[in-house]
Amino acid sequence: MIGPLEIAANVGATACILLAGRNSVHTWWTGIVGCALFAVLFYQSNLYADVALQGFFIVSGVVGWMQWRRGAQGAELPITHASVKSLAWLVPAGVAATAAYGALLHYFTNAYAPFIDSAVLVFSIVAQLLLMRRKVENWAFWILVNTVAVPLYASRGLYLTAFLYACYWVNAIVSWLWWRRLARKAA
Repeated sequence: MIGPLEIAANVGATACILLAGRNSVHTWWTGIVGCALFAVLFYQSNLYADVALQGFFIVSGVVGWMQWRRGAQGAELPITHASVKSLAWLVPAGVAATAAYGALLHYFTNAYAPFIDSAVLVFSIVAQLLLMRRKVENWAFWILVNTVAVPLYASRGLYLTAFLYACYWVNAIVSWLWWRRLARKAA
């Protein structure tokens, strides 16, 4: 059954995700609100990696908000591409972190689907860090995260959340194309 907490969390998250795709600085404060609500929802669903992820999103939301507004030298941060070198270490590091955190959850908690939940956590962090720096490739990682998150959330009865993550998957594709165009214009 879809409750008011799940609805409220998804309203905040949807606003955040749509605003990020449109390259709006308001993505950050709406995300902070949605993440706080999701932290409570995921705790109630024994998705502990997702609870930790929401804490990270809240902190990174504040940092991202400041970075987007002021950039590195006081100017607005431009949309650019991540280097091949940075992506070459991010992916294997993400796989290793997923395995390590998944093992911790598996052996020391009653977490549901600890390795899958950990993959959502780790690659969301990777995507968020790239988003904070306005790197086009953040959207590829969001596509991966949403692909894994949809069946995970559906398996816990979070049907509205699973449905919206499926919509976020489409949004990530559209946003990836949009940001590529914006990056070409800026270059």
